Amino acid sequence: MTPPASVTRRDGVQTALELSIERHPDPDTGGLSETDAAWPQRLRRIARAGLTYWGRPDLIETAELLLTELATNALRHGHSRDIGVHVYLQNGRCRIEVNDGSPNRPKLRHAGPTDEGGRGLFLVTAMAEAWGVSNDGTTTWCTLPLTEGPTEMEPAAVTAPVLRKIPMDLPADPSAAGIARIKARTLLTVLGWPGNLHAAIDVIHCLVDNAVQYGLTPGKASQNLGVCLSVTEAHELLVDVTDPNPAFPDFDKAVAGELGRGLWDVTQQGAVLSWFVNAEFDGKTVRAAMRPDLVDL
Repeated sequence: MTPPASVTRRDGVQTALELSIERHPDPDTGGLSETDAAWPQRLRRIARAGLTYWGRPDLIETAELLLTELATNALRHGHSRDIGVHVYLQNGRCRIEVNDGSPNRPKLRHAGPTDEGGRGLFLVTAMAEAWGVSNDGTTTWCTLPLTEGPTEMEPAAVTAPVLRKIPMDLPADPSAAGIARIKARTLLTVLGWPGNLHAAIDVIHCLVDNAVQYGLTPGKASQNLGVCLSVTEAHELLVDVTDPNPAFPDFDKAVAGELGRGLWDVTQQGAVLSWFVNAEFDGKTVRAAMRPDLVDL
């Protein structure tokens, strides 16, 4: 699987995700296999990276949930070998399309209070602006309206008050990234963050390495490198890495992977990236906001 090409076509479409995946139904039941069950989480991460690239972190949470429901439904009930997934921005809307190649149209079920499933399309109905099915029955789609979005100069939104925070002491030299990786596990355990620790450690290492490479001036004495880990009441993890360079002119390109894989890899770990000028530190802060996955696959 290759990362999606985040490009604007001539018709004004800004693609966040465009992918075809091969189904591997359970050989005994014909339903959702363990292999197929891993796909919704992968799709969420790719869509998250694409929406972050287009400056739409405000859409991520709802778009991820809608994409999960439509993709899981296609993987569970589709009859064709391939599933096509497309998430894009156009004409003031985010549109999510999932094509399972089957003419059997999905039906809105009325799940009982004790039923474990059957609520997928109810969630889509409740959270999407609109949803429907193509005339041939093969593609289920839904839309979200685009509101005025944040710029790259605004820190990633925090939805709840910070409960705990711990600073990480690091030297302002090339050894900082390796030391950060070693210290991260202990500090995350102390913070009690319930998310993916391996992913969080990779994010911390990458942001510190990025700050060392591009935020510090080689050979200059008395430079500071600030790192702070915080957990909010909503179990969000905030990784703030501050360096003395107040500028980040190619932030969008860096996140999109056009200048290397570093920050793009961070988004693949489920982080929403932002940066802002830190007047108190006389530099800038790059923030990664992470949250535990909401869907248990």
